[in-house]
Amino acid sequence: MLAIVGIHTRANSCTGISLTSKDGAKIVARTVEWSNGENPSDYLIVPRGYERQSMLPDGTRTGMKYTAFYGYVGLASEDYIIEGLNETGLSAGLFYFPKYGSYPKYNPNTKDVTISDTEFVAWVLGNFETVDDVIAALADVRVVATDARAGNLHWRVADKYGRQIVIEYVDGIPMVYENKLGVLTNAPGYPWHITNLNNYINLQPGTVEPHKFGDIALESIEHGSGSLGLPGDFTPPSRFVRVAMYQTSAPVVDTPQTVIQAFTILESMTIPIGMQFADKTKIPNILTATQWTTVTDMTNNKLYYTTMYNPIIRKFDLNNIDFTNIAYQKHPLDTIKARPMVDADINK
Repeated sequence: MLAIVGIHTRANSCTGISLTSKDGAKIVARTVEWSNGENPSDYLIVPRGYERQSMLPDGTRTGMKYTAFYGYVGLASEDYIIEGLNETGLSAGLFYFPKYGSYPKYNPNTKDVTISDTEFVAWVLGNFETVDDVIAALADVRVVATDARAGNLHWRVADKYGRQIVIEYVDGIPMVYENKLGVLTNAPGYPWHITNLNNYINLQPGTVEPHKFGDIALESIEHGSGSLGLPGDFTPPSRFVRVAMYQTSAPVVDTPQTVIQAFTILESMTIPIGMQFADKTKIPNILTATQWTTVTDMTNNKLYYTTMYNPIIRKFDLNNIDFTNIAYQKHPLDTIKARPMVDADINK
């Protein structure tokens, strides 16, 4: 139960983006943050046929049974998938959604179709190929929180065909929003964020042309004045606007460069440890609140990640995994928890 609460209370900032490469590859990327300390993070390889039964609010694992029809790779905390990709090219991830929305009230009589919010991603990855499939199945399940003290979640689901949705439970009803922009952060709800973008209609790439302000001639002091007014704080609304600006102004390049570009954009969202703590005597001893970042190439079935300990990009190529014969696996994202540091080569 503590592991489940940990996901909710620590994953307090997540930022997601989407890019399409010149080759047509559909790519999603996101960060995962915990500010209260390091959260154990692993990658899981889940084979076809892997069976699981959901945790319920009463603390028992007697909820909905679900079997992985498709194999997948997921990045997780305590076996609960936060972000992943399945062998058909379907991507799914959970994002923290505190103080907004509400799940259906738990009913023990429907426990056979009830699944924990922290297991929703695993269910999606193991059972579906497209966004349409996921939407059709929502009516058949009841999502509940497994601890009343924890906040809510919302989810991003995307497929290799280019469709992407956000799922948010409002008054117990699953609301599905087409995510045509491809950006997601946290609360408030997704429609609010889209409306809020209208407050930044003046933002544009590049430099504003000189113009008259009454009798005064105005001219940009330096390059990049089109981004004047771009919010720089780490609240979900500001991160949404900022990353939307970076994403939409990014050049269209080949797939390998697009993967790098996604990491680069999200590096600008990294939250330095200390920014979230007024009491400087109680800052946790971790490198950054942004503990790991993923980039998912749904078209080519590849999942990449970096961590706060290791900025080297690591890759899973799902095309090379035999999901019929491979065993369930769980491994830490980092085996060495220290940033590599080497001497510069000064030989000439």
